[in-house]
Amino acid sequence: MTITVILTLYFMSFLYIFALDFTTDLASCIKPFQVNSTENLATNITTNTFYTSITTDRDTLCSAHLQTTHYPEYFGFCILVVMVTSEVFLQTSFVVKAILFFSMTIFYSILVQVLFYNMFDNRDLLLFANSGMNLADDSSSVPLKWITVASLLLFSIASTIHAQIVESTARLDFLWHIQTNEERKETESLREYNMKLLSNILPLHVAEHFLRAKDKKDEDMYYQDCKNVCVMFASICNFSDFYVELEGNNEGVECLRLLNEIIADFDEILSEKRFKFIEKIKTIGSTYMAASGLTDKTNFADLSHVVAMTEYALTLKDQLDYVNQHSFNNFKMRIGLNVGPVVAGVIGARKPQYDIWGNCVNVASRMDSSGEPNNIQVTDEMYQILLKKGYKFKCRGTVSIKGKGEMVTYFLTGRSDMLPKPKWPPIL
Repeated sequence: MTITVILTLYFMSFLYIFALDFTTDLASCIKPFQVNSTENLATNITTNTFYTSITTDRDTLCSAHLQTTHYPEYFGFCILVVMVTSEVFLQTSFVVKAILFFSMTIFYSILVQVLFYNMFDNRDLLLFANSGMNLADDSSSVPLKWITVASLLLFSIASTIHAQIVESTARLDFLWHIQTNEERKETESLREYNMKLLSNILPLHVAEHFLRAKDKKDEDMYYQDCKNVCVMFASICNFSDFYVELEGNNEGVECLRLLNEIIADFDEILSEKRFKFIEKIKTIGSTYMAASGLTDKTNFADLSHVVAMTEYALTLKDQLDYVNQHSFNNFKMRIGLNVGPVVAGVIGARKPQYDIWGNCVNVASRMDSSGEPNNIQVTDEMYQILLKKGYKFKCRGTVSIKGKGEMVTYFLTGRSDMLPKPKWPPIL
């Protein structure tokens, strides 16, 4: 469509020339008026009555019934304008532009040299007459018809070179754009992978803290005081009896493989939406440590994060029963829960470790170590909170806790009737 418009403009730029007199030879027309053939043209025109005809009626000189022009170069200028327009607005290959430009040049050059040459020669003749040049002197000027052809040809060559440079630059820009997009996608993928890897080492809010702190020194410590944090220690208390190093189980590797599958199941349960308030802290041997309410976004005044941790502890018991059923083992879980203030922080500049400290953590650990297999032991603080939520308990009584003295503890025996019972087992 664009090429059609350009070709239309191209033909319209010189179409009017066919309506003019392009057959009359001015030199032959004024030859009868020459007084002395040895005199120059300017003298002949000036001293003869024909001078009056030239100056008063140039458009009908020699052919009164046909109109002509003495400025045929303007048709060439119009073609150059069309070619400039094509160069700027035509979005195509430089080969197509080159073919178009040279076709325009060749076609118009043939018209100038074959059909309209008298019109261009007449313009040269008038120019000589006006400037007083000798017509017989071939070196006095370059004929206009050759100037027109040379101008169009030079412009075509220059436009082709320019179009090739523009196209090469556009291709490079396109390739650089693709390369930049690919590198950006790779960078984003790498960043997401690094973020995922970092979030497996540190909690997400801690990882974001270190990523934002660009000028952070290694010795600068991250810590946060947290209140009403629920801490859980869950141990497979008889795993040491299961673990043996024999040739049949690859020197104990198969035992560790099963433990890894159990811990991985616990991690997958933790990814459920209802447990989003809980953060895994670490595993110590066959003991799983987790806490809820470590940030402002996960610590609620209604202590719903404590309820979530309780549900998580009950779900771990259900999951271990499911593992026992399908692996023909008899693993027993012992869980301890406590609630209270803790200090959360990161220790170490290399291979940093996120951990929590405080009396609440120590007591939760004691609830685990002093508990009984297949039971969830909680402190009186946990009992007071969960009793209001509808959970069922059995009072164990006063227990001697190492480093804490005598404490009244309770066994969690059932879920709250206020909460819907989750589907079991969560991991299939």
